[in-house]
Order: sequence, then C-alpha cells, then structure tokens
Amino acid sequence: MFENKTLLITGGTGSFGNAVLKRFLDTDIGEIRIFSRDEKKQDDMRKAYSNPKLKFYIGDVRDYQSILNATRGVDFIYHAAALKQVPSCEFHPMEAVKTNVIGTENVLEAAIQNKVKRVVCLSTDKAVYPINAMGISKAMMEKVMVAKSRNLEGLDTVICGTRYGNVMASRGSVIPLFVDQILKGKPLTITDPKMTRFMMTLEDAVDLVLYAFEHGDNGDIFVQKAPAATIEVLAEALKDLMKLKDHPVIIMGTRHGEKAYEALLSREEMAVSIDQGDYYRVPADQRDLNYEKYVEQGDLHITELEDYNSHNTDRLDVEGMKELLLKLEFVRALTEDRYIDPEA
Repeated sequence: MFENKTLLITGGTGSFGNAVLKRFLDTDIGEIRIFSRDEKKQDDMRKAYSNPKLKFYIGDVRDYQSILNATRGVDFIYHAAALKQVPSCEFHPMEAVKTNVIGTENVLEAAIQNKVKRVVCLSTDKAVYPINAMGISKAMMEKVMVAKSRNLEGLDTVICGTRYGNVMASRGSVIPLFVDQILKGKPLTITDPKMTRFMMTLEDAVDLVLYAFEHGDNGDIFVQKAPAATIEVLAEALKDLMKLKDHPVIIMGTRHGEKAYEALLSREEMAVSIDQGDYYRVPADQRDLNYEKYVEQGDLHITELEDYNSHNTDRLDVEGMKELLLKLEFVRALTEDRYIDPEA
C-alpha cells in the first residue's frame, strides 16, 4: 500500500509524529515529509535520523498556503498537529480553535485540492462530552473532518480519524513528570487519586493509524479499545518499578478543565459503532437535513446503552499497570538504573 508513496506528517516533530515516522522509516515507503513550525526540533530530527527519505517543511497548519505547498505530490497525510495541553488551552481557547479547528480545515482542503489519497486525523477522548477548551476544539475538529468527508463522492480522497485515550509517556503525559519528580527526590503531585484514564502505548496508537489508513471510509472514526487505571494505581506502579514504594505523594486537587474520567465513545456513538476486535469503528451519519425522509420516531436503542469510558472499561490493578508500563523502553531502562529521554 505504501510502496514508493509519499507520507506527510503534520506536527511531525511531536511524540505521535515521531512514533509514526519510526514505524515507516524502514519500510519501502518512498518519502516522509515532516511538516511543523519548530525549526529546532526539525534540525534535531534531521541530524538524529540522517535518512534521505526524510524531507522537512517549515510551516503552520493555520496558514493554508504553507500546508497547500507541502501537500503537493503527497499520497497519505497523518494529521497530528495540535494544541493539546488542557490547562494552556483553557487560558488561550482561541489559539486552540485556530490550530485544532481552522488548522484541520486547512489541511483537509489542501489534501482535497492536491488529490491526496488518504488522510487520517488524530483526535482524543477529550472530544467526547467535552468540558474543556482543548476537548471542545477537538470535537469541532472531528465535526470539520466528517463534514469535509461528506462531499467527496467521485473524488480520490478519503478522510477519516482516530481517537485515543492517554498515550503513555507521550509529550505532556503525566508519566515522565512522575519519573522526573521521583529522580529529583520531590513528592509525586497527584490531582485526584481516584481519577481514571485510558492507558495505551504509542506502538498501539501507531497500529491504529495503519489500520485507519488501510480500512477507513470517508467520515469514519476509529477508536482504540484500552484498559484504564486510576492515577493512584499509576503512581504506585511507577514507585514499585523504581523500587521506591515509600516515596511521598501530595494530593493537589484537579487542574483547570480536568475530568474525573474520560470517554472514548459517547452513548450515541455506541449505538452505531461497529466492533472490529481491537477497535471500534464509528461510521459517519450520512443523512442530510431532510430528516423526515429517514425517521419520524426516536431511537430507544440509544437510551439502553452507556458510553465507553475509563470508569467502565477493564480496570488495571498495580500489577497490571506495571506490566503495561514495562512495554515502554523508557520505563524498562529506569528499572535498570538507566535514563532514556521519552521524547528522544
């Protein structure tokens, strides 16, 4: 599917972009374009990989012309560029709108104009029943993605999305913060010990991207099934692995925009989702505004379901959490008294 093709990764210097890049670099893909606004990180990547398949484009998804130029001759796009820090988006919501909503519109329009074959957009569990600016902007991003996909009949472009929970040790994840606090002898700062989050590895997340590229239809959203854990269990598992069971913990209270638990599928989406083993597929609602053509009565099925969230999914205990953490090279190194930068 990817032989001699060109892949563009927006936000390619971030943790998701890096993970997708690593998966593709040693395949028969022809070219990988990294599109981002950070020239320093691009230069670091250029030196670190030193690979002729890699091409770097400086630009911003907020600027349509820069993404239009970068998508010429591209076959596949993985759209990972985003503002994703919940507290900063609370204080700067319009910046989240510009990058996550308008930026996505620019990427998708550029893809359509340049006849890109497939686009996969990265979303988050915070887009389901959102209460914070980051989640609201990502929910709008999904709406833009589905709306753009509606009028592509007869065209070559397919636009779909993937939705994840907490990706362990990705940029902004709490795990590197906890490790840093432990190594510096500082107490672990926990906002709410009973707060639950979905837990998955970057490798799992990349598997879903590949699945979406291969199997996605226009407007589809693919959701990774994942176990969850409380923040208390996560902290205990890390302390156990680092042989510091008695390391102190401070309860800070919830931050701006934080939820007690996250949902990966709403109740309404559960009613139409298709179980595909490791994933759920949520097809787009392809009805137009002439509702009377389709239905005159409500759907009782929706009221009988509940959403798929981090409180009702499989719950990890400390041992299960340790087992999952040990899938991360970053954590395995810590158990051997070595330190690897999780963002390297």
